[in-house]
Amino acid sequence: MSNTLTLITRAGCPLCEEMESEIQGLLAGTGHRLARVDVDADPSLRARYGWEVPLLFDGDTELCRHALNLTAFQDWLRVRA
Repeated sequence: MSNTLTLITRAGCPLCEEMESEIQGLLAGTGHRLARVDVDADPSLRARYGWEVPLLFDGDTELCRHALNLTAFQDWLRVRA
């Protein structure tokens, strides 16, 4: 199990910024971290996800898309507590 979530994002994306801010606040003090990946910096990610950002992943498992799914996030956090 990873202690790192991956946020696939894009520069200038308000939804991405909002999700990142929410997650950073919820992760504060937990020992977990958030890795941010710019979808436009990787041609394969851009081809796969296009405008479908933000996306939050635990490894290969998608937790949420476009907006924070608080229930899925809290479930992820609870399993790793």
